[in-house]
Amino acid sequence: MADETEIKEIYENGMKILEDLTSNAHEIQDQVLEEILTRNAGTEYLSRFFLNGQVDKQNFKTNVPIVTYDDIKPYIDRIAGGEPSSILLADPIIQFIQSTGTSGGQPKLIPITAKSFKKRIMEPLLAEFVMKKCFTGLDEGKSFFLYFSKPGMETPSGLMVSLYTTFYFKTGFFQNGLAKFCTSPIETILCVDNKQSMYCQLLTSLLGRDEVVWIGSIFASVLARSFKFLEDYWKELCSNIRTGCLSDWIIDPGCRNAVSSILTGPNPEMADLIEQICGDKSWEGIIKKLWPKAKCISAISTGSMSQYVSLLEFYGVGVPLFSPHYSSSESGFGINLNPLSTPFDVSYTFLPNISYFEFLPVNKDGGGNAREFELRSASATGSSEVMNETRTVDEPVDLASVKLGQYYEVVVTTLTGLYRYRVGDVLKVTGFYNKSPQFQFVERKNVVLSIDLDKTTEADLSKAITKAELVLKPLGLMLATFSSYACTSSTPGRYVLFWELKMKDSNDIPTLDAKKMEECCRIVEESFDFTYKSLRKADVIDALELRVVKRGTFDELMDFYVSKGASISQYKPPSCVKSEEAIKILNSGMVGKFFSPKTLF
Repeated sequence: MADETEIKEIYENGMKILEDLTSNAHEIQDQVLEEILTRNAGTEYLSRFFLNGQVDKQNFKTNVPIVTYDDIKPYIDRIAGGEPSSILLADPIIQFIQSTGTSGGQPKLIPITAKSFKKRIMEPLLAEFVMKKCFTGLDEGKSFFLYFSKPGMETPSGLMVSLYTTFYFKTGFFQNGLAKFCTSPIETILCVDNKQSMYCQLLTSLLGRDEVVWIGSIFASVLARSFKFLEDYWKELCSNIRTGCLSDWIIDPGCRNAVSSILTGPNPEMADLIEQICGDKSWEGIIKKLWPKAKCISAISTGSMSQYVSLLEFYGVGVPLFSPHYSSSESGFGINLNPLSTPFDVSYTFLPNISYFEFLPVNKDGGGNAREFELRSASATGSSEVMNETRTVDEPVDLASVKLGQYYEVVVTTLTGLYRYRVGDVLKVTGFYNKSPQFQFVERKNVVLSIDLDKTTEADLSKAITKAELVLKPLGLMLATFSSYACTSSTPGRYVLFWELKMKDSNDIPTLDAKKMEECCRIVEESFDFTYKSLRKADVIDALELRVVKRGTFDELMDFYVSKGASISQYKPPSCVKSEEAIKILNSGMVGKFFSPKTLF
């Protein structure tokens, strides 16, 4: 684990560390790959690809296949079942990290080792260093960060499984470091009851409102959810502050004890002030009103999180929104060196020491350029069998060979048993910092909506909805969040959008203008590509449908995914839902239904 000396080194010499990493990015990448191969060449998985005993970069790229999680899952399952971890990686596994499963299907189990954790922890530390260089005074107060934990489970091998955030919150690094500067007591962060945890974290942040200089969470979706929660509970929170007594329904012992040590007595003056602020008809700019010294909002707001940008900008008028870094359950990737860039212009700079990165070129529109083929390979049990894999037509390039403006699917090789592993994210190279590429996240490399020959991706959908949102602004409406699904229960099938809307000037229920909503449908369809328009014109796809849902419907959707294993801390809202149960939840909140014109193209 990272110790205090290493943490102090990053805080004091962050710029030098960044310059060294990015100036020597190519050499560091070769060193990372050499270390991984040296340590793991003798594992059952890798040894079958180096039958001549020549373990080097060229043989690695020639012999080791590019894979997906399904290809390494048999090894993961064997280790979880009790077999030695050395079948996949040399270093001891300290536990498995579980992906949330909300953005790309079923949850995955990713090994983590002490060494890999120390590498990954540098990413948020350097991001924090950059932020503190940009926003002076962050060391002079406290942070109000909403963090949540989820219970882990034990595999038959005795190894624990948990979300990365839950694992991280339990480390001494977090508890003896960042946690000391949070308004949220560690007991409220480790509480596994999300409702009690959120209530107590909001309460302690309000009690310490004059100390808060920095607000955030890991993902923008969490902040959006927290303000919806505050809208529902601010009167009760004010009552607690007024009386000095915590609500009886907070029964978690850790939460009660920790909050009671802060809520030491009645404070009617503070309660009156917060009540006056929250009782205002409009919550525009409420962050600065509740936490007057707040200098920035920190939350990952790219990719699927971008749908929450307008909402957070509404709540945080005048407070910059900073998207600090980009990572996944499999690996860290890079940090944002320009905190003042707008959320839609954020580029991340690769940190070359975390993993070995390769890049599969894809079409300029961000879509795939892949072909299927068969590869004969040894299976997890050692026998020879045919494995189905997908590789791009173009060969992958390393970090030194990426080109400005090109789109790539990122492939990682890590110390934790992932070798030439397709993460599934499409990135666009936007520039270079010294010798390290900078990139924008484009989308998860998966089809969001599909009917017949049409394949509409997450990026296509997001761009189309962004254009349609312009219709809402003159009406005083905001799009709080959205999702979609391909409805094929009738012929022809059609795409269905779910929108949750919010009034800018009040929390009243929005009045829906049918003509304006139909115009939104039309704009979305007109923003789609030639294939969609051709199929629509030929009546292969029916008119797009927009279902507006009542306030809180997407909270219910989040609760559903949390009940299935996701964590609020790492929740990624699905741009497309395929679960019948999820669709049922969204339909149950429907308050309006609108269609594009039957004949459009």
